[in-house]
Amino acid sequence: MSRTLLITGASSGIGAATARATAQKGWNVALLARSEEKLADLVGELGDAALALPCDVTDRQALNEAIDTAASHFGGLDAVFANAGKGTDKPGIEKGDPDDWHDMIHLNILAVLNTAHAAMPHLRKTKGHFVVTGSKAGRDHMKGSVYSATKWFIHGLSENIAEEMREWGGRATVIAPGMVNTAFFDEPKPDKLQPEDVAAAVVFALEQPRTSAVREIYLMPND
Repeated sequence: MSRTLLITGASSGIGAATARATAQKGWNVALLARSEEKLADLVGELGDAALALPCDVTDRQALNEAIDTAASHFGGLDAVFANAGKGTDKPGIEKGDPDDWHDMIHLNILAVLNTAHAAMPHLRKTKGHFVVTGSKAGRDHMKGSVYSATKWFIHGLSENIAEEMREWGGRATVIAPGMVNTAFFDEPKPDKLQPEDVAAAVVFALEQPRTSAVREIYLMPND
């Protein structure tokens, strides 16, 4: 029986690469992102194993409806990958943009919390797995970086979720990459981690035996 993975931020980069990697392994994939067109293209590529659920994950009602729709369509959820996130254009505290922080915090923190909250009842039924995108920035102190602070929150949250889920046989993992060649950066980074590298880490965590709970995967570019 096929397992089902729900992915936020699924339309490009790490999310799309993870959809491809898990679909290749026989998973169903429920794809959440704002870009309806990009999701449609990805579903066209992946076929019946994929379901496009366009939504803004910072809209809690839309997020909840998308998660419930995915569970109903595929008969449950075995894993969730909370991958959606963003950075900020103006670094630092003194010269930063509070409005930009507001939007980033809602996506990087509150949307992850709300995803976990809505998905947890479904994951409890399957003794499922919650995976979240952290960052090297969530392990280091970076001068004036509010983005880094949001990822520190995510790293702490992932461990807290793991402790809650282990009470009923579930697992949680934070994936912490260094620089990845995605649209997050203005210029291509061909010598850095590729989205497929991060997707492989997600697959590794998901496919561990039930006796093993991988709490964190930290990966860096080799060059």
